[in-house]
Amino acid sequence: MKLIRLSLSLLALVLLGAATDTKPASPEWSMNATIIEACSCPMFCQCFFAGKPAEHTHEGHTEHYCLGNLVYRVNRGSFGATKLDGVKFWLAGDLGADFAKGIAEWGIVTFDPSVTPEQREGVMAILPKVYPLKWKSMTLAKDAPIEWNATKSAAMAKLDGGKAGEIELAAAQGMTDNPVVISNLRYVGAPRNDGFILMPNKVEAYHLGEKPFEFRGTNGFTVTIDISSKDAM
Repeated sequence: MKLIRLSLSLLALVLLGAATDTKPASPEWSMNATIIEACSCPMFCQCFFAGKPAEHTHEGHTEHYCLGNLVYRVNRGSFGATKLDGVKFWLAGDLGADFAKGIAEWGIVTFDPSVTPEQREGVMAILPKVYPLKWKSMTLAKDAPIEWNATKSAAMAKLDGGKAGEIELAAAQGMTDNPVVISNLRYVGAPRNDGFILMPNKVEAYHLGEKPFEFRGTNGFTVTIDISSKDAM
Protein backbone atom coordinates (compact mmCIF):
# COMPACT_ATOMS: atom_id res chain seq x y z
CA MET A 1 0.00 0.00 0.00
CA LYS A 2 2.83 2.38 0.86
CA LEU A 3 4.37 1.69 -2.56
CA ILE A 4 1.05 2.42 -4.26
CA ARG A 5 0.64 5.65 -2.28
CA LEU A 6 4.19 6.70 -3.20
CA SER A 7 3.56 5.99 -6.89
CA LEU A 8 0.33 7.99 -6.83
CA SER A 9 2.12 10.87 -5.10
CA LEU A 10 4.85 10.89 -7.75
CA LEU A 11 2.24 10.81 -10.52
CA ALA A 12 0.46 13.78 -8.94
CA LEU A 13 3.73 15.72 -8.81
CA VAL A 14 4.49 14.94 -12.46
CA LEU A 15 1.01 16.07 -13.55
CA LEU A 16 1.31 19.22 -11.44
CA GLY A 17 4.67 19.99 -12.99
CA ALA A 18 3.29 19.45 -16.49
CA ALA A 19 0.40 21.77 -15.75
CA THR A 20 2.79 24.40 -14.40
CA ASP A 21 5.03 24.18 -17.50
CA THR A 22 2.13 24.51 -19.92
CA LYS A 23 2.17 27.92 -21.59
CA PRO A 24 -1.10 29.84 -21.76
CA ALA A 25 -2.78 29.59 -25.13
CA SER A 26 -2.07 32.48 -27.48
CA PRO A 27 -5.11 34.64 -28.21
CA GLU A 28 -6.83 34.37 -31.55
CA TRP A 29 -5.94 37.20 -33.91
CA SER A 30 -6.59 38.52 -37.39
CA MET A 31 -5.36 41.40 -39.53
CA ASN A 32 -6.53 42.88 -42.81
CA ALA A 33 -4.25 45.77 -43.71
CA THR A 34 -3.28 47.92 -46.66
CA ILE A 35 0.44 48.53 -47.13
CA ILE A 36 2.12 51.38 -48.96
CA GLU A 37 5.50 49.89 -49.81
CA ALA A 38 8.60 51.03 -51.67
CA CYS A 39 12.17 49.80 -51.83
CA SER A 40 15.53 50.22 -53.55
CA CYS A 41 14.97 47.40 -56.07
CA PRO A 42 13.93 48.20 -59.66
CA MET A 43 10.30 47.54 -60.60
CA PHE A 44 9.10 44.94 -59.81
CA CYS A 45 11.03 43.94 -56.68
CA GLN A 46 12.80 40.67 -57.46
CA CYS A 47 12.69 39.70 -53.77
CA PHE A 48 9.26 38.17 -54.43
CA PHE A 49 10.84 35.75 -56.92
CA ALA A 50 14.41 35.21 -55.72
CA GLY A 51 16.44 34.71 -52.56
CA LYS A 52 18.55 37.82 -53.13
CA PRO A 53 17.62 41.49 -53.61
CA ALA A 54 18.68 43.45 -56.66
CA GLU A 55 22.34 44.18 -57.31
CA HIS A 56 23.56 47.75 -56.77
CA THR A 57 26.90 49.21 -57.87
CA HIS A 58 28.53 52.24 -56.24
CA GLU A 59 31.98 53.48 -57.22
CA GLY A 60 32.90 50.10 -58.64
CA HIS A 61 31.67 48.19 -55.60
CA THR A 62 28.73 45.80 -56.10
CA GLU A 63 26.41 44.56 -53.36
CA HIS A 64 22.89 43.21 -52.87
CA TYR A 65 20.37 44.92 -50.60
CA CYS A 66 16.71 45.85 -50.38
CA LEU A 67 16.23 49.05 -48.39
CA GLY A 68 12.57 49.77 -48.00
CA ASN A 69 9.69 51.43 -46.18
CA LEU A 70 6.46 49.56 -45.46
CA VAL A 71 3.64 51.69 -44.08
CA TYR A 72 0.61 49.92 -42.66
CA ARG A 73 -2.96 50.96 -42.05
CA VAL A 74 -5.01 48.18 -40.48
CA ASN A 75 -8.48 48.08 -42.05
CA ARG A 76 -9.83 45.59 -39.54
CA GLY A 77 -8.32 43.18 -37.09
CA SER A 78 -8.05 42.02 -33.53
CA PHE A 79 -5.65 40.43 -31.07
CA GLY A 80 -7.71 38.66 -28.47
CA ALA A 81 -10.17 41.26 -27.16
CA THR A 82 -8.12 44.16 -28.56
CA LYS A 83 -9.38 45.77 -31.77
CA LEU A 84 -6.67 46.76 -34.25
CA ASP A 85 -8.88 48.73 -36.65
CA GLY A 86 -7.22 51.97 -37.76
CA VAL A 87 -3.76 51.18 -36.36
CA LYS A 88 -0.91 52.78 -38.34
CA PHE A 89 2.74 51.80 -38.14
CA TRP A 90 5.90 52.17 -40.21
CA LEU A 91 8.52 49.48 -40.84
CA ALA A 92 11.83 50.59 -42.34
CA GLY A 93 14.57 48.08 -42.98
CA ASP A 94 16.97 46.11 -45.11
CA LEU A 95 16.45 42.49 -46.18
CA GLY A 96 20.22 42.14 -46.49
CA ALA A 97 22.34 40.52 -49.17
CA ASP A 98 20.83 37.02 -49.11
CA PHE A 99 17.63 36.20 -47.24
CA ALA A 100 17.19 32.72 -48.76
CA LYS A 101 18.31 31.29 -45.40
CA GLY A 102 15.55 33.17 -43.62
CA ILE A 103 17.80 35.87 -42.14
CA ALA A 104 17.23 39.60 -42.74
CA GLU A 105 19.53 42.48 -41.84
CA TRP A 106 17.63 45.07 -39.79
CA GLY A 107 14.22 46.59 -39.18
CA ILE A 108 12.83 49.55 -37.23
CA VAL A 109 9.15 49.80 -36.29
CA THR A 110 7.54 53.17 -35.51
CA PHE A 111 3.99 53.49 -34.20
CA ASP A 112 1.66 56.44 -34.61
CA PRO A 113 1.11 58.01 -31.15
CA SER A 114 -2.59 57.04 -31.29
CA VAL A 115 -1.75 53.31 -31.04
CA THR A 116 -2.43 51.87 -27.57
CA PRO A 117 -0.03 49.56 -25.67
CA GLU A 118 -2.43 46.64 -26.19
CA GLN A 119 -2.58 47.30 -29.94
CA ARG A 120 1.23 47.47 -30.12
CA GLU A 121 1.45 44.11 -28.40
CA GLY A 122 -0.90 42.64 -30.99
CA VAL A 123 0.97 44.10 -33.96
CA MET A 124 4.35 42.91 -32.69
CA ALA A 125 2.92 39.41 -32.20
CA ILE A 126 1.45 39.31 -35.71
CA LEU A 127 4.38 40.82 -37.66
CA PRO A 128 6.62 37.72 -37.37
CA LYS A 129 3.83 35.73 -39.00
CA VAL A 130 3.67 38.17 -41.93
CA TYR A 131 7.48 38.28 -42.19
CA PRO A 132 8.74 34.85 -41.04
CA LEU A 133 12.38 35.92 -40.98
CA LYS A 134 15.04 36.09 -38.32
CA TRP A 135 16.15 39.72 -38.12
CA LYS A 136 19.70 40.47 -37.01
CA SER A 137 18.26 43.63 -35.48
CA MET A 138 14.63 44.61 -34.90
CA THR A 139 14.00 47.72 -32.80
CA LEU A 140 11.22 50.10 -31.83
CA ALA A 141 11.67 53.78 -32.56
CA LYS A 142 10.11 56.68 -30.70
CA ASP A 143 6.48 57.30 -31.68
CA ALA A 144 5.92 59.71 -34.56
CA PRO A 145 2.82 60.88 -36.46
CA ILE A 146 2.10 58.87 -39.61
CA GLU A 147 0.27 60.34 -42.59
CA TRP A 148 -1.21 57.69 -44.86
CA ASN A 149 -3.24 58.04 -48.05
CA ALA A 150 -3.71 55.63 -50.95
CA THR A 151 -5.93 55.47 -54.00
CA LYS A 152 -5.74 53.38 -57.18
CA SER A 153 -3.74 56.13 -58.88
CA ALA A 154 -1.35 57.36 -56.18
CA ALA A 155 -0.15 56.81 -52.63
CA MET A 156 1.62 58.93 -50.03
CA ALA A 157 3.01 58.31 -46.56
CA LYS A 158 4.99 60.57 -44.26
CA LEU A 159 6.66 59.84 -40.94
CA ASP A 160 6.84 62.86 -38.64
CA GLY A 161 5.78 65.16 -41.47
CA GLY A 162 8.42 63.70 -43.79
CA LYS A 163 11.32 64.55 -41.47
CA ALA A 164 11.78 60.91 -40.47
CA GLY A 165 10.56 59.12 -43.59
CA GLU A 166 8.54 59.57 -46.77
CA ILE A 167 7.01 57.66 -49.67
CA GLU A 168 5.37 59.10 -52.77
CA LEU A 169 4.03 56.71 -55.41
CA ALA A 170 2.34 57.24 -58.78
CA ALA A 171 0.49 54.46 -60.58
CA ALA A 172 2.17 52.80 -63.55
CA GLN A 173 0.48 53.41 -66.89
CA GLY A 174 -1.23 50.38 -68.36
CA MET A 175 -3.10 49.73 -71.60
CA THR A 176 -6.10 51.56 -70.11
CA ASP A 177 -6.63 54.00 -67.25
CA ASN A 178 -7.17 51.09 -64.86
CA PRO A 179 -4.29 50.34 -62.48
CA VAL A 180 -1.64 47.77 -63.38
CA VAL A 181 -2.10 44.87 -60.95
CA ILE A 182 -0.10 41.71 -60.27
CA SER A 183 -2.46 39.02 -58.97
CA ASN A 184 -1.98 35.50 -57.64
CA LEU A 185 1.35 36.45 -56.04
CA ARG A 186 1.84 35.68 -52.36
CA TYR A 187 2.89 38.50 -50.02
CA VAL A 188 5.58 36.81 -47.88
CA GLY A 189 3.76 35.02 -45.00
CA ALA A 190 0.28 36.40 -45.68
CA PRO A 191 -1.85 33.80 -47.50
CA ARG A 192 -4.31 36.26 -49.08
CA ASN A 193 -4.11 39.63 -50.83
CA ASP A 194 -6.14 41.60 -53.36
CA GLY A 195 -3.27 42.13 -55.82
CA PHE A 196 -0.23 44.39 -56.05
CA ILE A 197 -1.09 47.77 -57.57
CA LEU A 198 2.15 48.82 -59.28
CA MET A 199 3.26 52.34 -58.44
CA PRO A 200 6.90 53.32 -59.06
CA ASN A 201 8.10 55.72 -56.39
CA LYS A 202 8.91 59.37 -56.86
CA VAL A 203 10.76 59.10 -53.56
CA GLU A 204 11.17 56.53 -50.80
CA ALA A 205 13.36 57.58 -47.90
CA TYR A 206 14.17 56.95 -44.27
CA HIS A 207 16.08 59.78 -42.63
CA LEU A 208 16.79 58.48 -39.12
CA GLY A 209 19.43 56.30 -37.46
CA GLU A 210 22.86 55.19 -38.57
CA LYS A 211 21.70 53.94 -41.99
CA PRO A 212 19.44 56.54 -43.61
CA PHE A 213 18.61 56.05 -47.28
CA GLU A 214 16.79 57.70 -50.16
CA PHE A 215 15.84 56.38 -53.60
CA ARG A 216 13.86 57.78 -56.51
CA GLY A 217 12.21 55.98 -59.41
CA THR A 218 12.54 52.50 -57.92
CA ASN A 219 9.99 49.89 -56.83
CA GLY A 220 6.65 50.77 -55.24
CA PHE A 221 3.18 49.32 -54.82
CA THR A 222 0.16 49.08 -52.58
CA VAL A 223 -1.38 45.80 -51.47
CA THR A 224 -4.09 44.72 -49.04
CA ILE A 225 -3.17 41.57 -47.14
CA ASP A 226 -5.24 39.28 -44.94
CA ILE A 227 -3.94 36.85 -42.30
CA SER A 228 -5.23 35.25 -39.10
CA SER A 229 -4.15 32.91 -36.31
CA LYS A 230 -5.97 30.07 -38.12
CA ASP A 231 -3.51 30.47 -41.02
CA ALA A 232 -0.54 30.25 -38.68
CA MET A 233 -1.63 27.03 -36.95
